[in-house]
Order: sequence, then C-alpha cells, then structure tokens
Amino acid sequence: MNDAQVGLIVATPIIIGFSILLYRMGVLQGAGTISAVLASAAIATVLFLGQ
Repeated sequence: MNDAQVGLIVATPIIIGFSILLYRMGVLQGAGTISAVLASAAIATVLFLGQ
C-alpha cells in the first residue's frame, strides 16, 4: 500500500465524520450530508482502486 492509499484511508472517515458532525449541529441538511458522504466514498473508492 503506497502513501496515497494510506492518505485516502485516513482522510475519508474524517470527511464523513465532519459531515455527520455538521449535520448534528444543524449546519448541513440531510440531503447535503448524504451527498457529502456518498461523494467522498465514491471518490476514495475510485482513487484507491485506480492506483
């Protein structure tokens, strides 16, 4: 596993966690939270498998 893949494994849960935290604080709406989680997971999957 190279450095970029380790970075993806570390950064993706942090992004998902922040979006859920912002949803609980009332900053993001439900659709925004779902789209942020799905987009970050999709991007991480494509970049992880593409290397």
